[in-house]
Amino acid sequence: MEANINRESLIETLSLYTKVYHKHFSVESLSAGLPKELGKSDLELFSVKDSKSLFTRASLNAGLKSKLIEIDLHNISTLQLPMILLLSSKESCIIDSLSEDKSRAKIITSDNQDILEQWVNLDELNKNYLGFSYMIKKIYKYENEQTNTLKIDQKHWFFSTIKLSKNIYKDVFLASILINLFILATPLFTMSVYDRVIPNNSIETLTVFAVGVLVVYIIDFISKYIRSTLLEVAAKKSDVIISSIIFEKVMDIKMSSFPSSVGSFANNLKDFDTLRSFFTNSTLTALIDFPFAILFLSVIYYIGGNIVIVPLTTIVILLIFALLIKGPIQKYIEELHQVSAQKSSIIVESLQNIETLKTLGMSSHMQWSWEETVGQSASIGLKSRILSSLIPNVTSFFMQLNSVLVVVYGVFLIKDFELTMGGLIAVVILTSRVLAPMGQATGLITNYEDAKTSYKIIDDIINLPSERAEASKYVEYPSFEGDIEFKNVSFAYPGTDVLVLNDVSFSIKSGERVGIIGRIGSGKSTIEKLILRLYEPTEGTILLDGIDINQINPADLRRNIGYVSQEIQLFKGTLRDNIIYRASYASDEELKRSSKISGVEEFVKRHPLGFDMPIGERGTGISGGQKQAIGIARSFLYNVSIMLFDEPSNAMDQLTENNLINSFKKNLRGKTALVVTQKMSMLEVVERVIVMSEGRVYLDGKKADVIKALQGGKSA
Repeated sequence: MEANINRESLIETLSLYTKVYHKHFSVESLSAGLPKELGKSDLELFSVKDSKSLFTRASLNAGLKSKLIEIDLHNISTLQLPMILLLSSKESCIIDSLSEDKSRAKIITSDNQDILEQWVNLDELNKNYLGFSYMIKKIYKYENEQTNTLKIDQKHWFFSTIKLSKNIYKDVFLASILINLFILATPLFTMSVYDRVIPNNSIETLTVFAVGVLVVYIIDFISKYIRSTLLEVAAKKSDVIISSIIFEKVMDIKMSSFPSSVGSFANNLKDFDTLRSFFTNSTLTALIDFPFAILFLSVIYYIGGNIVIVPLTTIVILLIFALLIKGPIQKYIEELHQVSAQKSSIIVESLQNIETLKTLGMSSHMQWSWEETVGQSASIGLKSRILSSLIPNVTSFFMQLNSVLVVVYGVFLIKDFELTMGGLIAVVILTSRVLAPMGQATGLITNYEDAKTSYKIIDDIINLPSERAEASKYVEYPSFEGDIEFKNVSFAYPGTDVLVLNDVSFSIKSGERVGIIGRIGSGKSTIEKLILRLYEPTEGTILLDGIDINQINPADLRRNIGYVSQEIQLFKGTLRDNIIYRASYASDEELKRSSKISGVEEFVKRHPLGFDMPIGERGTGISGGQKQAIGIARSFLYNVSIMLFDEPSNAMDQLTENNLINSFKKNLRGKTALVVTQKMSMLEVVERVIVMSEGRVYLDGKKADVIKALQGGKSA
């Protein structure tokens, strides 16, 4: 077994499965959107404790549905094949078929790009088999609309997740039935004592009743504890899944649909906390207990007859009050959400640009904006709280009034011998129990309106267009030669009608190094963003190796392109972390190689911690030139055929830039490279120059010819 089978990680086996039985998806496209710990070479797809593991999510990226089963190899049916077997050492393989006597299995693995098929003895295979397998099948169009794991149908992202805990809620409902039935114990016990025990001085009967009630109370305590625990378990499960759905969605939103205000957007994401808090133990308990009011009203009618009119009237009054107050509360809550989003926007914008605010003396302006927004928020919040405070006060008033009226009515019934003293006490206890969930329900109006607004906000986020909305439509391309072609491409950024690119056409051959120059706002950087599919052309087509890039999975596309943006963003952590984010499993040799190419090596040598030197949030403590060097190191971590640079040296000193130019001349050989720059010195690394002007290609040709034309007075 050890010598005969090439075993692979689970994500590699899934990729092989798609290649053999479905439509090939690369490891990168299957992994897109899945959580991965920095520094680990492979995704942890398998979890015995969780049937909705990362493998389920990875298979959904390929349009496949999977199910984890625990099965003995000798019990596998041919109808279940092919399936993926989980082996020891976090490895796996595909079992394609069985021999007629079920003594041997046909195993499919791969050797580099080659597919290997071999027959192995089932007993030998069983030595490394963990006892778990994944059954996989294709999701057809009608099924795709009903899938409800982490790729839940967007219309039901919330309720489908809640549905995953339906078995838990069934147990909760059964426990609630017991709990509400046991509520009858106290009033019935009290009535029996007053009507039977006291008049007859029956101590034996009292003892029996007391023991019976004590047993009921013990079972009631256990039932409440179980119900509370089950609700917390269900809430935790939903919290984890929905939080993952929301964050995965945020990471997958098309740039063209991404909200312009980061602060407001972050505040909107916090609305999930409001939604989650609404479905807490107390809320769900009140909602579950509410229908049992009918049972208690029936018992009241059985004991006291028409006295049931009093609590019924109180319930109707409280419902009318709830309906009247619902509209104004909803209005204030929506206004408060808008102002809160504005507050978050001001905070984030101020913190991100604190240096600029200080140097330009704009702190006072931001302070004014903050105080205006806080004042508006406080005013709306005050109105909302005053209105909300009416709810418990009104509810408490009518509940107290209800108790008085029940007693008064009961006295007259006792006078007419239609009710006993014990019956009156039982009715008083039961009416308070009937109105308790009603009082809670009325008090939940504010929370409900808040949760409803939060749900709508999160739902709007979930329904934003995704980059990987239809992963199954992509064709898998493991690598590219590097031919790039723009055909009549026009583009305007979202929210504006101004064309940044206007009918742009050019072609770049594989291995060609091209510089793109032009005035600010001429569309240079936009060209590279369109190649990366961060945005989509308004008109026209972009081809990569003759293939429309819309056919290529964004994960595969970006995996095969090295990109250095104009503004390098760094994250809190170490220098090593900030370089290998692109390829967390990169070796030390690859890290050193990319650092040498980019110039990072120079300041790493001078720091006592080397690659473990700390980096602050947004790269605090690192110079602009060093940030650019780190960005360049990221781009060279993968050995890819296409390199895109956007002003790669605009923050570097002359000596560092010269070293970078020499490094580029050596390391960009054979690669397709686009260098957007305002510096003529950077054109040393290119062979051809494209001049952009007002969104159009103004000049395009050999470097020497274009420079000569520009020096001759031809201005862009």
